[in-house]
Amino acid sequence: MTKTKWAVFGLAALIILCGPWLAPYAPTAPVGPPYAPPGTSGLLGTDQLGRDVLSRLLHGGSPMLLTSVLAALIGSGAGVATGLFTALAAPGRRWVEAVFARPLDLLAAVPPILVLLLVLTAAPNRAGLVLAVALSSLPLSARITRAAAEQVTGRAHVEAAVARGESWAWLLGREVLPLVAGTVLADFGIRFVGAVYLVAAAGFLGLGTSASDWGLLIVEALPGAALQPWALLAPVTGIALVAVTANLMSDALTRRSRGLLG
Repeated sequence: MTKTKWAVFGLAALIILCGPWLAPYAPTAPVGPPYAPPGTSGLLGTDQLGRDVLSRLLHGGSPMLLTSVLAALIGSGAGVATGLFTALAAPGRRWVEAVFARPLDLLAAVPPILVLLLVLTAAPNRAGLVLAVALSSLPLSARITRAAAEQVTGRAHVEAAVARGESWAWLLGREVLPLVAGTVLADFGIRFVGAVYLVAAAGFLGLGTSASDWGLLIVEALPGAALQPWALLAPVTGIALVAVTANLMSDALTRRSRGLLG
């Protein structure tokens, strides 16, 4: 069953990444009348300007996937590092809480969509989108990692490493992180799915960085959904499939890491 999940995930990722080369038409080229149904005008029909829906879908998938992966990696990576550090250093050190934990609590109180709007207003480009999504992921990743790490920091081998005077990098990377790897992987899956939704939301709001962004495809297809439902169903289904396969892979990796540690 695990091999089947990996095969499905790999095939989906390959199609998305190679989408621009697989698309039969350019994403901006009219190929038929507006709102043409699937058939002679394309496998999924055309949109409101007569552009091929399948070609736009294939061109927009790769930027969305890469942006989401990069943002989730940055946000989760920073959150994991912060969570591990505060779990080890915070007891008995109030300044650690003040410097690291409290600012993240304030950031967590801001709705992700508001963070997205604020950052993209100042930096309306792909780097700004990655930063906005990463900032939205960071606080909860840090809190979850800290909660998991606090359960293992009192173990004998961790205390022995502290007594030996091991560096922070050693303590975090070699003593604590392997014990919370399952939690970190599960959390990364959640952050990636959240990143996909936020990137799609940016496109939906007209703040995306691609002319074929899946969120943009959704908002453009809404007025003509009754005439050409495939133009709306295609990007919605694509986002759902990415989220489901990502969660399946996260679950598989989590179980595998626990099996290795066990």
